[in-house]
Amino acid sequence: MQPNDPHDPSERSGGNESYTPIPDGYKVGKTKFIIVTGSVMSGVGKGTFTGCLGTLLSLEGLRVSPVKFDGYLNYDAGTMNPFRHGEVFVLNDGTEGDLDLGSYERYLNRDITKDNYLTGGKIFKTIIDKERAGKYLGRDVQFIPHVTGEIKKFLRELAIKDNSDIVLVEVGGTIGDLENSYFVEAMRELRYEEGRNNVMFVNVTYVIEPNSLNEFKSKAAQIGIRQLMALGVQPDIVVARSQHPVTQKIKEKLSIFADVPVDRVYNLYDMGNIYEIPLVLKELGIDKAIFQILNTSEKPNKDKVLNMKNWRELVDKIKSAKRKVTIAIVGKYTDVQDSYLSVIKALEHAAPYAGVKVNIKWIESGDIDDKKISVGDALKDVDGLIVPGGFGSRGVEGKIGVIKYAREHNVPYLGLCYGMQLAVVEFARDVCGLKGANTTEVDPKTKYPVIDIIPDQAEKLSKSQVGGTMRLGGYTAKLKKGSLANKLYGQETAVERHRHRFELAPAFHEILEKNGMSISGVWPKRNLAEFVEIPSHKYFIASQAHLEFTSRPLRPSPLFVGLLKACV
Repeated sequence: MQPNDPHDPSERSGGNESYTPIPDGYKVGKTKFIIVTGSVMSGVGKGTFTGCLGTLLSLEGLRVSPVKFDGYLNYDAGTMNPFRHGEVFVLNDGTEGDLDLGSYERYLNRDITKDNYLTGGKIFKTIIDKERAGKYLGRDVQFIPHVTGEIKKFLRELAIKDNSDIVLVEVGGTIGDLENSYFVEAMRELRYEEGRNNVMFVNVTYVIEPNSLNEFKSKAAQIGIRQLMALGVQPDIVVARSQHPVTQKIKEKLSIFADVPVDRVYNLYDMGNIYEIPLVLKELGIDKAIFQILNTSEKPNKDKVLNMKNWRELVDKIKSAKRKVTIAIVGKYTDVQDSYLSVIKALEHAAPYAGVKVNIKWIESGDIDDKKISVGDALKDVDGLIVPGGFGSRGVEGKIGVIKYAREHNVPYLGLCYGMQLAVVEFARDVCGLKGANTTEVDPKTKYPVIDIIPDQAEKLSKSQVGGTMRLGGYTAKLKKGSLANKLYGQETAVERHRHRFELAPAFHEILEKNGMSISGVWPKRNLAEFVEIPSHKYFIASQAHLEFTSRPLRPSPLFVGLLKACV
């Protein structure tokens, strides 16, 4: 018999009932944990609050490690439809995650990894793999202690790997959802094990203001908080979101109901400039309350980029910008604008550095395909154009139509992923004379497959696996000396993130170059095009990568800044 064999008589006592694996080197109290939950409804701004809180704590010198938990049973967000879940954000290591991961990177001004993202599917796969390997000593594997134990282990391992002062956990969904209840239980256990001065809870709730009554109603918020308390969790801070500033009476009601001191009930109402929120949180004193609850304090901030001086200057730049430019975003998921959240944010980041405010005009490419609107009418009042990423054939000809218009009418153009591929298709057809040129994603039998799937991607697909089979994550492009890309980046290489299967076929590089489209950046390992541009155009550049994923408020994407400057 093997050691710990469940059939061994010595094991018949049943063993230990607990399961709390502690990683080697972990010390209780070295890292503090802040758990952010949401109540009343989804979409209250929990992710924005979590990111802004992370910014504030980072500005005060603390090493903040964010974690997003999503209760769905998908292993990651890679196979999700944008109409259902919004944008799939890609990390540098290739992880396909929830769009809140993008918020964390933007607000913390640094890259995060797969260790900052946890899903129900990821947890249960870990547990089943361990069970099959006999790691649970013959036990019946249960939500408590095994599922909760693995969750706590995940957070503690992150604390060690990232040398965290604060692990900032956002619990996805809404309190009351069955799919996150076991995670909340794990967090309750974490506070029990670590101590109340090491783990704290923030509940972000929503105070409704029905138009028919013209007054605030806090009952829904009270019930949401009560649901959290019914799970054994006492919040330390309540953040009341609202459309307008709430009254002191509302704060007092929430205070009594949540058993939270009224000075720890904070109101965050809708404001136009979300980059001002970290400064607002500081003015409200939420940082001091957190330091008091967790028995910790700020540290000297040695970050040369993410510091209070630079953040205040950014807010001032945003406020002082006067000139407006209109940028058209032509996509196929425009009914759900979260599908393009990082593109929106990249424009927001670039705007103050170009001295402008950006107005976005959304254009559904399918409407152009269906002739509900002409290309000329769609673009007649815009200063610049972006065609972002996407998949499939729907709306493709509409996108090609607007790209042709931008090329012929000298409208500043930025193409992202599919936006680069379709720019190549349009140029091959109308300038190179390759009639019927296309991407094999749309027309597998095209005579001129200028965009085609590369062999190793085809091999992955042939194994009947869809998730995680694209070219994902950061790749280094070598930039052509003197090109627009080279000038904008100010260096000879650029690392940007990818999420696609199809590539500009190297066999067509020569004819494109000969006719005036420069291949201005390549991935040297496979000679795959990363950037294309038209030097004779006012501003026409496109990237196979998703440049929007690496844009930051204090470090905007050079090509987005270039686009807005070209519009001005």
